[in-house]
Amino acid sequence: MVVAIAVEAPLKFRAPGITLPLGLGIGRLVFRALNASEIVLATATATTFALAPRPLAATEARAALIIDGVTPPKSRAHLAYIALEGAKVLMLVTFGIVLMLAG
Repeated sequence: MVVAIAVEAPLKFRAPGITLPLGLGIGRLVFRALNASEIVLATATATTFALAPRPLAATEARAALIIDGVTPPKSRAHLAYIALEGAKVLMLVTFGIVLMLAG
């Protein structure tokens, strides 16, 4: 929905007969509808997470085995997690620098 709005927003002003006030009025209605649908979807998502039983994550199952004294098979999941967290930190730093330079 967000991508559709991002594409629609500038295009509506290029349509024949659309004035700035008319385009802004349309935009206001579209964003109200988008916000309302996002609220509905967020509420449905929150309700689902609150009420639905949560499956045991693989890392939790592995931790439970170790706590119970069982040696689980080798796993690279922790290494993948570390790599993804590192990538996230690099992206956040990059985005921060870009925003500082753009401002």
